[in-house]
Amino acid sequence: MKRNKYFQNLIYDWPAKILSLVFAIGIYLFIQYSTIGARVVTIPLNVTLPSSYVAESLVPNSVDISIKGNDDIIYLIDPDYITASIDFSFVGEIGIATAPIVLDYEENVFNNGGIFISAEPSQVRILFGLKRSEGND
Repeated sequence: MKRNKYFQNLIYDWPAKILSLVFAIGIYLFIQYSTIGARVVTIPLNVTLPSSYVAESLVPNSVDISIKGNDDIIYLIDPDYITASIDFSFVGEIGIATAPIVLDYEENVFNNGGIFISAEPSQVRILFGLKRSEGND
């Protein structure tokens, strides 16, 4: 009999209980996402170019890094611990080549606090041409 009484108390006025639960979850999510901020820093970009081709378009020397997470934590992160590199050593013909920017950092330092790091842009396109020999003008 007690089980039936508990079940009746559970289903009694169930729309109000469901609505209260939905509001509680909504308030929790609002508080969690209202404290998320973003910080953008510029760091040097290490570029590896192919030896038999020359870059005919602009080769970037820095990249913007977006650090997203809790406002209290993102400004404590030292950008010197993040390195960015891009490798075009795979290029085997003239034309436009695209390569992704690779970020290197200690994941245990940044991911434990809900910190997300990304490069903006995430990839770079460069136009390559044949390398001219120095004796031919």
